[in-house]
Amino acid sequence: MTDKRKQKISTDRHASIIVREGWPFIFPLAILTVATFFAGNIYGVVPVGILTLFVVWFFRNPERSLPGGEKTIVSPADGKIINIEQISGVDLLPSPSRKISIFMNLHDVHVNRIPYGGTIRSIRYTKGKFLAANLDKASELNERNAVLIHTPSGENILVIQIAGLVARRIVCWLTESTVVHKGERFGMIRFGSRVEIFLPVQATVSAKIGDKVLAGKTKIGEMP
Repeated sequence: MTDKRKQKISTDRHASIIVREGWPFIFPLAILTVATFFAGNIYGVVPVGILTLFVVWFFRNPERSLPGGEKTIVSPADGKIINIEQISGVDLLPSPSRKISIFMNLHDVHVNRIPYGGTIRSIRYTKGKFLAANLDKASELNERNAVLIHTPSGENILVIQIAGLVARRIVCWLTESTVVHKGERFGMIRFGSRVEIFLPVQATVSAKIGDKVLAGKTKIGEMP
């Protein structure tokens, strides 16, 4: 089986317009909306119906078109870039790297995507607190899931999904040793969160603090 075929299978499993993790929330709310309507509670059906529509919208899973360039690095998340810095190293990636932090608001698409193709070298989940995801200390203290990608040219890229004040569930569809492709969906964080990506120091970062980015679509840099 070719890598192209593998990519199609892996991607299509999570390509539905609404991610499957949303249905346990959507179905009960939809039933409650219908029941409220038939009960004749006109004043109650409006807020319940709006909440149902919001949850459906929150779990949306749009298609995305990759930007051109073999060495292009794409954003792993929708949101706003709140920090860019060079650091000496972190767990799973002890070598110096360039860190980009993306804050995902409630209105952003919460499906995360692979920023650059390679092989999943390691996945590490860490329990923690649920501080507001826009705080710098959330990176170290909050519940998080780290994914280390080893690229074909031998570099390592680390992506960390971080839970927030409201987000209480990190979802990751990956397994170690899996070959992944740029732009492929790999997980999500429910109801507001933060995603950080750590790039080799030799990589070029084109993103800037304050930029709005889209997962799998916005170019944030280039590999060396």
